[in-house]
Amino acid sequence: MSTPAQPLAEALSQPLAQNLVQSVDWLAIAPPTVTAVVGLVVLVTDLFVPDARKSLLGWISVAGLAAAALTLPPLVNDDRSTFCLTGDADVCSYTADTFTLALQFLVLGGALVTALLSVTAVKDADRGLPEGEFWFLLLSSAAGAALLPASRDLATLIVALEVASLPAFALVGLRQGDRRSSEAALKFFLSSVTATAVSLMGISFVYASTGTLYLTQVAERVQDVDGQLATLAQTGVVLTLVGFAFKTAAVPFHFWVPDTYVGAPLPIAAYLSVIGKAVGFSGLILVTVIALPSYADVWGPALAVLAALTMTVGNVGALRQRATRAYSAVRLLAWSSVGQAGYLLVPIAAAAYSDDPERSIGSTVAYALMYAAVNLGAFAVAALVGRMRARNRVADYRGLYASNPLTALLLAFFLLCLAGLPPGVIGLFAKVTVFSAAVDAGLGWLAVVMAANVVIALVYYLQWTALLFRAPEEAPEEAAATARHRAPAPLTAAIGVTAVLAVALSGAPQLILRFAATGLF
Repeated sequence: MSTPAQPLAEALSQPLAQNLVQSVDWLAIAPPTVTAVVGLVVLVTDLFVPDARKSLLGWISVAGLAAAALTLPPLVNDDRSTFCLTGDADVCSYTADTFTLALQFLVLGGALVTALLSVTAVKDADRGLPEGEFWFLLLSSAAGAALLPASRDLATLIVALEVASLPAFALVGLRQGDRRSSEAALKFFLSSVTATAVSLMGISFVYASTGTLYLTQVAERVQDVDGQLATLAQTGVVLTLVGFAFKTAAVPFHFWVPDTYVGAPLPIAAYLSVIGKAVGFSGLILVTVIALPSYADVWGPALAVLAALTMTVGNVGALRQRATRAYSAVRLLAWSSVGQAGYLLVPIAAAAYSDDPERSIGSTVAYALMYAAVNLGAFAVAALVGRMRARNRVADYRGLYASNPLTALLLAFFLLCLAGLPPGVIGLFAKVTVFSAAVDAGLGWLAVVMAANVVIALVYYLQWTALLFRAPEEAPEEAAATARHRAPAPLTAAIGVTAVLAVALSGAPQLILRFAATGLF
């Protein structure tokens, strides 16, 4: 029988050459690298660009994110790994497989739409948002978010998580002289720092008990831990899961979401609702399915309960929003995002009970891609309405069809996708896929809870949709003035991109639903 210190002693006794890395595969690491380099370019350029031409920084950022996204197609169907141990080429820190590429597409595509929204928001802020700092922070966060799904060791995973999170704190509180923004940033900071501290403690316990940080090696060694280290490993598993539950805004760690979304600039709220969730869920998947499959009896039931609580609290919170309350549209989307996080947790929990966990994880990825497209679209329309009505209440959307028919139709389509109703076919199919994952895994009770929550969500989504087509309360001349209000080109582009993507996915849902039927790792 091995002694408690044996795994760590074996790791320390390996030759130094075993810890060196192989040559770098630059194509594999191109997506996060290009994003990070463009961020540095923006930071340096800001020193030399006069105030009158600061808008150039925004377009450099948009172009950089588009360039980073264009590095993804050459990697399709070609699993690549780099930063591997020289003694074992199968143990690597960075892997670009189907799972990685799907989530990097989500992150970079979502960041690109956020950048388009931000070009208008920064201009409207009239120097209330410092442009150089804003774009550098956004690109830095996007680089970390793109790195995280490719991480295959715990050190890279936690570094990527913090590179994605730390700039987001500053982005939330970047508006000068705005008390709501400062309070939102403080809540977000405190909750995220707590999550990081808990995660780091858990990871340190796992490392101490296994002697390795690589996910595949952790999966092998954590099964054979014995003696006093067994308790340490179990504690580390629990703490790591709690830390990532914070990052995914799962109940009861969701308290920061509504106030943070309201206090942040609207494009950053959209960014957190999509990319922030992608970061948390991709990290959670890597830790549970790749590193800790032997502890499925621990994290499976825990995630199932968290999924049920999260979708219920989120949907009930959205249902309770008053249409006349200031910023109620953003608050409703915030609570809705909490509910959607519950749906995303369902297949991950199902993976613990399934004979084919990759299919369950594929359901989460497919749902996340659908959610990203339509939720960013809803936030883009909210940004447009917020330019005309600063309080951005749900009541302000009444009669939107009379003043802006196309925008109203698109918002209705986005909301129906989120609700899972035709013509939002992709939303319906994505929910059926998640529902099937729960049923196939034997989680019938969770499928029932999900079905009940889908019905609850229908109420507030349909109420908002119906409001768009009611007769406006404003005078005819005010409605005419609203109709003449032209949307800026970047904002129009953001709405257009999300609309085209959502319609295309509804017409050809197999583009993403195939992830639920094929292996990702």
